[in-house]
Amino acid sequence: MLNRRHLLASPLLAAPAFIRAQGASQPEKIVFATNWKAQAAHGGFYQALVDGTYAKAGLQVEIRQGGPQVNNRPLLPAKKIDFLMTGNLLHAFDNAKMGVPTLSVAAVFQKDPQALMAHPGQGYESFEALKKAPRIWIAKDAQYSWWQWLKRRHGFRDEALRPYNYTLGPFLANKQSVQQGYSVAEPIYVKQQGGFDPVVHLLADQGWSTPSTLIDAHADTVAQRPDLVQRFVDASLAGWQAYLAGSPAQRAAADTRMRQDNPEMNQAELEASHALMVKQQLAGARPGPLSLARADAFLQDMVKTGLYKAGEVDLKKVVSERFAPKS
Repeated sequence: MLNRRHLLASPLLAAPAFIRAQGASQPEKIVFATNWKAQAAHGGFYQALVDGTYAKAGLQVEIRQGGPQVNNRPLLPAKKIDFLMTGNLLHAFDNAKMGVPTLSVAAVFQKDPQALMAHPGQGYESFEALKKAPRIWIAKDAQYSWWQWLKRRHGFRDEALRPYNYTLGPFLANKQSVQQGYSVAEPIYVKQQGGFDPVVHLLADQGWSTPSTLIDAHADTVAQRPDLVQRFVDASLAGWQAYLAGSPAQRAAADTRMRQDNPEMNQAELEASHALMVKQQLAGARPGPLSLARADAFLQDMVKTGLYKAGEVDLKKVVSERFAPKS
C-alpha cells in the first residue's frame, strides 16, 4: 500500500547504494525514450534527471518523448536508443513472440493504470454493473487485448462495444455509457470538460495483473553491460520514490522540465495526476519489482483469453529479474 506519509518517512528514500563519487570519469551518455509526451506518469524519470540522481550514477541521460506521431518502440531493437519506457507486459510478450531482442528489466507501477469510467449516479458504482452498460467506448487496440479478457473473465458483451476515438464527447453526452481511460489522465479531462468526477474502476483491481510503465533494454545491453542497466534502473527507481513522496516544492523542478518538454501540459494537471497516482497506489509498496513468476501468471491468463498459444512465448526472453530492487 502506497501511503504518502509512510513514503515521506521511509528509509528507502535515503541515497541508494549505486550513488557514489564518480571521480574524474566522464558520464556515460544514455538515451531513454518514453511512449508519450511528458506527463506526471513520467515524473520519476524527470525527477532523477533534474535532481542529479542520474548524474550521481555516472549517467548523462537524454529523455526523448513519444507522442501521437512518434513511435519510439522500433528504436530499441535497432539500438538507436538505450532504454525504452513501455506500457504493460503485452508489449514484452509480443516482442518475445516475434523474436525482437529486448528484455523488461523493471516495472515502475505494480498496477496498470488502464481503467473503465462511468457517470456517477447511474448505478455503475460496482464493477459488475458496468457490463450492463448499453454502450462501452473502447479503442481498437484494446478491443483485441484486454477487452477480450473482460469478455472471458467478467462477461462483457460485444453488443455494447463502440469505437473510442480519443474524444470524450460521446461519453459525456450519454450518461448511461462507459469509456476506457488512463486512470491518471482521463478522469481529469472529464472533470475539466464535463464538470464531474467520473466513477473509475481500475482493471488491476479486477484481476488484470500485469505491472506497467516498464523499463526495457536491448538483450545485448543486458548481457554485455549489466552494470549500466543496474545503474539506470536504480537511479530511475530512486527518482520515482522521490517524485511520488515529494511535496510540490520537491517536485517543482521535475514538473517544470516536463512542462518545457510538453507545453500542452499545465501544472494543475500535473498536480491532479500525481494525486491520483498516490491515491490509486499504482506503485504498490515501492516501484520496481518485476518477476518471472508474475509474468508467467499473467501470460497463462492471456493464453486462456486466447491472445497467445501455450508455449508461444519464452519468458526468459521477456523479463530479466537480475536488476530488481533489493529488499
